[in-house]
Amino acid sequence: MATFYIKHITKYSYNSNVIDGATLIRLHPINDDYQKVTSHLISITNNPFIETFIDFFNNRVGTFMVTEPHKELNIISEIEVTTTERIFPDDSADVASQWQELKRIQNTIEFIDFTKHKPFSGAEDIKAIILDKMLKTKSPFKAILELCEYVHDNFEYKSGISNVNTPLEDTWKLKAGVCQDFTNVLLKMVKMLGVPARYVSGYICPNDTIVRGGGATHAWVEAYIPFYGWLGIDPTNNAIANENHVRLAVGRYYSDCSPVKGVYKGNVEAEMEVSVEVKTSKTEIIDTTDVNTVTSKTNNSYKRSLELRQEQGQQQQQQQQ
Repeated sequence: MATFYIKHITKYSYNSNVIDGATLIRLHPINDDYQKVTSHLISITNNPFIETFIDFFNNRVGTFMVTEPHKELNIISEIEVTTTERIFPDDSADVASQWQELKRIQNTIEFIDFTKHKPFSGAEDIKAIILDKMLKTKSPFKAILELCEYVHDNFEYKSGISNVNTPLEDTWKLKAGVCQDFTNVLLKMVKMLGVPARYVSGYICPNDTIVRGGGATHAWVEAYIPFYGWLGIDPTNNAIANENHVRLAVGRYYSDCSPVKGVYKGNVEAEMEVSVEVKTSKTEIIDTTDVNTVTSKTNNSYKRSLELRQEQGQQQQQQQQ
C-alpha cells in the first residue's frame, strides 16, 4: 500500500485576450478497490463552476466555462490517493480455454469497443512478430508480456519528436517516442493478438524500477486477461502497472481520456505548459529542478472549425462557377 500527493498544473498562455473558453477535464482519479482517493481539489482561473458527469467508459468528467476575457488559464489539480498492490494472474487455466474465452467475448457489448481497430500500414509486421514468437500457443498473459518487452526493447524513449496527435504509422517507422507512443503501439499489437485492450491516462510515481514517465501525465495499456480481469501493462518501463501507477481515465484511445482539452473564441496563438509533482508525504519538500515541464503549442479547434467552414464555402463557390 502506498499514499501519494500529486499536484498537476496545466497552464494555457495566449498572446491576446480570448473569451468564452469551454474546457473538458478528466482529472478526477478512478476510485475503486485498488485506488482510494482521500481528497481532491481543483483550482481554476476565475473560479468557474465545474459540472461533472460519468462518461461511457465510467470516467468522471468535468466541464467549465470561462466567459471573461483572459490571457492565461491555470488549472491546478491536487490529489491525495492511496494505492494497493495488485494480485497478478496466476495463469493456471488451460491455455486453449483462455483463448476460447477471448473469442467468445470479443463482440459483446462490454468488449467490442476494445477489440476493434483501424487498418494500419505496419499490420503485416505485427502479424509476423506474433507468428515468429508463436504467441497464440502461449497464454494471453505471457503473450502480452512478450509484446510489452518487444516494444520496450525496440523503441527508443525520446521526447520532442512526437505529440498526442502523432499517427501510429509515424511512430512505427521512427521506432521512437514517449509514453503515449509506446502505449499506442502496444495497444495495436494486443488488439491484433485478439485480446481486448484500452488506453489508460494517469501518473507514474517513480521507484527503483520505474524510471521513465515521471514529472508529467503518463500512459499505459490495460489488457483483459481471461478469468482475471483488466491488467495494466506499461511498455515505457516494461512493467506491470501496480501501486506506483495512479489512474485518471480509460478509453479506446487517448482522445477518450485526455486530461484537458477545450476551445475558445479569439484569433490568437496559444501555448500549453504541464507539470506534475509527486510526493510521498505532505511535508516532503519538492526539488523543482526535478519537475518535468512539458510545453507545446496548441491549435484552437473553434478557430480551426471556422477555417474549415470558410474553405468548404470557397470550394462550393468554385464548383458553382
